[in-house]
Amino acid sequence: MPSSFQTATELLAELRSGSLSAVELMQNTLDRITEVNPQLNAIVSLRDRDALMAEAKVADQVKTRGALHGLPMAVKDLTNVAGIRTTHGSPMMADFIPQTDGLMVARMRQAGAIFIGKTNTPEFGLGSHTFNPVHGATCNPYNLTKSCGGSSGGAAVALASGMLALADGSDMMGSLRNPAGWTNTYGFRPSWGRVPAEPSGDLYLHQLSTCGPMARCPEDIALLLDVMAGPDPRIPLARAAETMMPLPEARPKRIGWLGDWGGAMPMEPGILQQCETALKVFEELGHVVEPVAPPFSAERIWDSWVTLRSFAVAAGLKAHESTKHQLKDTAIWELERGQAMSGTQIQLASEARSDWHRAAVQLFETYDALILPTAQCWPFDVGLDYPRQISGVEMDTYHRWMQVVLPVSLLGLPSLAAPAGFGENGLPIGIQIFGALGQDREILSLGNAYHGATGWPDRKPPTL
Repeated sequence: MPSSFQTATELLAELRSGSLSAVELMQNTLDRITEVNPQLNAIVSLRDRDALMAEAKVADQVKTRGALHGLPMAVKDLTNVAGIRTTHGSPMMADFIPQTDGLMVARMRQAGAIFIGKTNTPEFGLGSHTFNPVHGATCNPYNLTKSCGGSSGGAAVALASGMLALADGSDMMGSLRNPAGWTNTYGFRPSWGRVPAEPSGDLYLHQLSTCGPMARCPEDIALLLDVMAGPDPRIPLARAAETMMPLPEARPKRIGWLGDWGGAMPMEPGILQQCETALKVFEELGHVVEPVAPPFSAERIWDSWVTLRSFAVAAGLKAHESTKHQLKDTAIWELERGQAMSGTQIQLASEARSDWHRAAVQLFETYDALILPTAQCWPFDVGLDYPRQISGVEMDTYHRWMQVVLPVSLLGLPSLAAPAGFGENGLPIGIQIFGALGQDREILSLGNAYHGATGWPDRKPPTL
């Protein structure tokens, strides 16, 4: 039987060789979920065991096989999977069962993945803490009393605990990066347009979010990205396909460390120090790492982001306006704030975004990659909705504590969240390794070299 912590690349190689059957892998996956998911609540809407075993048996009999053939996967509960309940973590959609697959799901299904259920997420994906009134909270496997982050928290925990070898997620404001950093796993936000958006709704104004892969190693990230990426004729802003696998050896690079952005982003004690231990690994690998002065106003990035985000979220929630009283308070705040935006506010936010883009282009003329922490605080109590202060600085919104992810999100830059180790509290934290638009393969290669020198995901959760 396979190990619950083998990589997806290893499992798929065994499936192709015949040394492992899809039935054996499915049995091991479901047994592991039965063993640990009651403590963690990462997998939701799990399908019937007999149906899944039957589907795995069929997979063993198929001769033409895709890149993910026979691999069990659970999809983030914001994305439609035909025949599987998709709740968005909202009571308003608690009984919704889609009849068709979303675009990314269709690609993964075509590649041979077997969908076992969904992974938990906050209500409508809002907030970097995975809890909702439909499925409840997902716990951090490194400390069951702590948050796992979000919004792809269920996916991250399923990976960290060995329930899945590979997972999908999505990222608007750190949702692939924050939970990866808090669970000792990897999450990758690809370049804007690398993975096309769903071909519905607005296709131009509200493209702040993207789907992306999560795994326990960068090689598996590249594997899933090759399935997810590539243009679709229905999507006008898609980037041309570029094969990620196999990842090349990373050449020596000049890397900039942005830290706390010159003090503009408050950090809890120990965050910067732990992340700086990761910088030493890059130096030992032959890269030049040096501190970088703030290249742009953190407050202008923040103001631009919260304007454009509320504008986009309000558009996504407008179908629920008549029943908005059923939404959580932060979702109502986003909806009402976005609907009140003026054209002038949107224009000013776009101008600030453009200015940051120009500054970033200039910065990447000097640096091949930049690094920031994945979060400004350690995983907080799972019963808390969001932290009200960091190191004595009051958080003026429910998401201000995730300001550190915005330099990437606002420009849609490729960013790999990688483990940076554990603090004295025994909790994990991560770093964001990011580069210029289109440099996805280079960032993944850099992360792969780092992974080979550290192997942080080998440190399994002690709670399980």
